[in-house]
Amino acid sequence: MSDSVQKSGKSTRSGWWWIPSLYFAEGIPYIIVMFVASDMYKTLGVSNAKFAFWTSLLYLAWVVKPLWSPFIDIYSTKRKWVIGMQIVLAAAFVGVSLALHTPFWFPLSLLFLWIMAFSSATHDIAADGLYMLALDGHGQAFFTGIRSTFYRVAMIVGLGLLVMLTGVILDHTGLDPLKLNIQVVPQSEIQEIVNPGDIVIEPSDGTSEILVFPKDVKVPIYNRNDVNPCDSANVYFVLSAAPENGKTVNMTFGQKKGSQDVYLASSGVFSFDSYNWNIPQKATLKVKHNLQTKAIARFDAQAGDVPFAWSMSIGFLGLLFIIFAFYHKYMLPRPIEDQDTSEEKGNDSYFEVFASFFRKKEIIASVAFLLLYRFSESQLTKMASPFLLDARENGGLALSLTEKGLAYGTIGLVSLLTGGILGGLIASRDGLKKWIWWMAIAINVPNVVYIFLSYAMPDSRAVIYGCVAIEQLGYGFGFTGYMLYMLYIAGQGKHKTAHYAITTGFMALGMMIPGMISGAVQEFLGYQHFFIYVIICTIPSFIALSFIKVDPKFGKKTESA
Repeated sequence: MSDSVQKSGKSTRSGWWWIPSLYFAEGIPYIIVMFVASDMYKTLGVSNAKFAFWTSLLYLAWVVKPLWSPFIDIYSTKRKWVIGMQIVLAAAFVGVSLALHTPFWFPLSLLFLWIMAFSSATHDIAADGLYMLALDGHGQAFFTGIRSTFYRVAMIVGLGLLVMLTGVILDHTGLDPLKLNIQVVPQSEIQEIVNPGDIVIEPSDGTSEILVFPKDVKVPIYNRNDVNPCDSANVYFVLSAAPENGKTVNMTFGQKKGSQDVYLASSGVFSFDSYNWNIPQKATLKVKHNLQTKAIARFDAQAGDVPFAWSMSIGFLGLLFIIFAFYHKYMLPRPIEDQDTSEEKGNDSYFEVFASFFRKKEIIASVAFLLLYRFSESQLTKMASPFLLDARENGGLALSLTEKGLAYGTIGLVSLLTGGILGGLIASRDGLKKWIWWMAIAINVPNVVYIFLSYAMPDSRAVIYGCVAIEQLGYGFGFTGYMLYMLYIAGQGKHKTAHYAITTGFMALGMMIPGMISGAVQEFLGYQHFFIYVIICTIPSFIALSFIKVDPKFGKKTESA
């Protein structure tokens, strides 16, 4: 028998050898399907309505994954399921990478994303089942913070490093970027106003470049005393030649640095092909009415090889998952309870697996807790990033993508790691029951920092980063309690894998429904009142918590452990 198995059925191999890599692998495909795919389709010129509908539909894989969790619990081993799904995920990543270079790239890439979504959800079920079978209660409590932390690290890597890698490739492929210094001056100083009908580009056999009209861009300071007061200016883009080989060139136009009082008031995404390459595409720049002095800002027009950039970064993940599958083939434990005993397990019917979950003691209170514990945080998560990025005239803090990435990818990440690891250590020492109320406070109360930010509107990046750090520290600590409670519920009785999958299904539902309404609520209330509403939404979490019961011994280290 393997040296990673002992008579009790629990693994003797340290969880440090496989838990961080396993849960990092669990987080990567989720973040690609749920978030990065939207960025990819946006930069490839797909309409907001189209990609939002199809990528949101992919979330269905995680909502309904409890429906096939009994099969994973009954047939074969969790270890084999994990390795098998990592191979399928590697193939799906490569499939998306190759699909982007085909004429029917959108439906084909979407097909591979569907495969990725269902494979990822299946991988989640098997990985969580293996975690419960390989570790005793104390080990589960100790590593809960570790697993949740590395899952979140994967999400930050996907949203941060992968997107940054794609951006670097974009900057070094396709057309040369065009940098524009936008001047904000009194209206009397503006002499050149371009009429798009006057822009004529003759066909050329030369290399295609981005052209802008006018070359010297000036936006007027708004002055109500002017004869015809104006606060905007139009900029027009064309290409110097048709794109090569019938390709489509997708160009983005946006601010990189300078005054936040001048902003883009129209879409900054344009597509040029062999039919419209010489037809002017308009971007509108505006200034805030409270600006009374001259200002300057830099806007960049970029048109890298978008399909190639995404193909390279997504394809890299395919290679990464091949490495994961090979590594886990040798490093994953082989607990006795995970042996392939399909005939014995098959004595319980598919429906009996579900029925046994809902026969657990006080299951109604448990389900209510799973749905409501993150009722506030699920809405904050959806709107925090838009708030940080939105223009100040819209109530946001107008951070750049780089600044927002720094807030969450470095400072926030360190806080998240600290909170998650601390939560796991404390719960493994004293048990979940002693700390679950403090964890609920930690995941909810720090959200008040967004009320402060929305009213104070600080310019100091240190203040903004500090508030993000506080919120992420509380999230890391508080989410540990939620994950531990799911393990506690699923660990009672047989079919731990299927029952844990059911709890994660309720978790997904508890995130999906509040998240769906958060945008509409924010638009109705505005950022300031929305963040007050978020704090009010913490009340159901505490009410649900008051009805659940936890064994005081759960999570504590015992002599037998």
